[in-house]
Amino acid sequence: MFTPFPVLTTARLRLRNVDQSDVHEIFFLRSDPEMMRYLDKTPVKTLMEATQHIQKLNNLEKANEAITWAITWKEHEQLIGTICFWNIHPEHYRAEIGYALHSAEQGKGIMQEALRAVLDYGFKVMHLHSVEANVNPDNLASVKLLERNGFHREAYFRENYFYDGRFLDSAIYSILAPV
Repeated sequence: MFTPFPVLTTARLRLRNVDQSDVHEIFFLRSDPEMMRYLDKTPVKTLMEATQHIQKLNNLEKANEAITWAITWKEHEQLIGTICFWNIHPEHYRAEIGYALHSAEQGKGIMQEALRAVLDYGFKVMHLHSVEANVNPDNLASVKLLERNGFHREAYFRENYFYDGRFLDSAIYSILAPV
């Protein structure tokens, strides 16, 4: 399904596959406390762990279980963020979306642009009927991004997720394919 890899372009961005040359940027995204604040996942601690994370992304893509794009400016190849479809359920025409953007690049409309391109790919090429986003409700920037792009909150689960010694809430948003 994802071969050849679908490179997407927007007015300012190029969305390409994540590869081992991105290890330092992936390390930053997956280890910086500010970047990991709302991801509720164990941060990577070494470049080897970042390399293993990239390999995991590539393996999921090869198995058609997920696809992750590196977000870059058109002018250069340096990864500034990622956006992905994962938790793909082809039998239900549904996938979950996830994203992360380098803190220095936030507030520039980058994720807005990347999200539109990826949703377009999901609905037109993957033929998804719906896309879900599972958000830490305290991540107001993510909630606003989703709502601005037509996602609606479908559920709010209280203390349904245990991470780092405490129970956390989850908000589930989704969008249906345009008719």
